[in-house]
Amino acid sequence: MTPEPAAGLLPRLLGRFQHLLRELGKFGVVGGLAFLVDLAVFNLLLGPMGWLAATVTSMTIAATAAFLGNRYWTWRDRESSSLTREYALYFFFNAVGLGITLAVLWFSHDVLGGAWPEVFQTRLADNVAKSLIGNAFATVFRFWAYRRFVFNGPRVELPQPAAAQASAR
Repeated sequence: MTPEPAAGLLPRLLGRFQHLLRELGKFGVVGGLAFLVDLAVFNLLLGPMGWLAATVTSMTIAATAAFLGNRYWTWRDRESSSLTREYALYFFFNAVGLGITLAVLWFSHDVLGGAWPEVFQTRLADNVAKSLIGNAFATVFRFWAYRRFVFNGPRVELPQPAAAQASAR
């Protein structure tokens, strides 16, 4: 057996994982828009409500928007067993993601902030802990959970526009 040239490896890997990369891209766009909603609502409510209530409220609003984007765009090619089931599981896994984000924010604000309040108990530190670090860990978990448990129906063939059908011939 002769070793396969490395030049052919990348196109084969891209072809093999093309569908997953497309899902990741769509999930990223939906997540990016939900992130902006979350960030805006969190900062709007941070002063009047405090960090805990502002986080729960902003993430609930953003999660609702993300559910719609993921169900009807990211995983629209997956058969839906029940919208109620998907919605319930989606929000369960969002609650776990919220717990991950809250744990990171709590650790930063209260634990590290107890030692260095001038650094870790600031608006900037709360935003970095919640919106960057906490959301990063929670996003990896949510992508895995949504794909594995929520939108896990078999793929269905979606109708293609006439231009795409003509080019396929």
